[in-house]
Amino acid sequence: MAEEVREETSPPSQVAKAHPAGQRLIWLIVVLALLGTLLGLLALGLQPRTSATLQGKPAPPFEITAINGEFAGQKFSLADLRGHIVVLNIWASWCVECAREATVLEQAWRTYRSRDVWFIGVDYLDTDTAGLAYLKRFNITYPNGPDIGSRIYQAYRATGVPETFFIDRDGIVQHVQIGPIGQTQLDALLNRLLNQRRSQP
Repeated sequence: MAEEVREETSPPSQVAKAHPAGQRLIWLIVVLALLGTLLGLLALGLQPRTSATLQGKPAPPFEITAINGEFAGQKFSLADLRGHIVVLNIWASWCVECAREATVLEQAWRTYRSRDVWFIGVDYLDTDTAGLAYLKRFNITYPNGPDIGSRIYQAYRATGVPETFFIDRDGIVQHVQIGPIGQTQLDALLNRLLNQRRSQP
């Protein structure tokens, strides 16, 4: 009886030899799956994570509490500013390039404020004392506040300062300015946004 069982039962090695094509197919599927996963992860890693990739996309939500002037203590959020043109400027008191555009931004705020354009300053990696001294130095009156935990900086994928985001009335980022901006370019961008019709009610 035992001999009959041995004759009918093939050892595992014989089963493996009996189906080599099937085993190769399984290994090929496993290898291809692993390769696909690795390539997918590599592709994600190679995708640019810079602020420029936000252009043409919905602006990330933000909330900030102003520390300067007439707006001190007031909270501002992208949701509250929906329907307005928003110029979101990320800066720092220790940033040399930021100082080059400070007066330009303040002048534009005073010019376009009455035309439904809001400037919001985001002070990155700074102390309140240094930030307030900077705002006073350039007599900046539009709302500015600290970027607590660098949340806004990270949400907007900024890679340095200054960076400025021009957000239309529908909440779409229409332009990303990396580095300081000049008066002529700033006026052109704002006039284009003001002439742009809102697509959503």
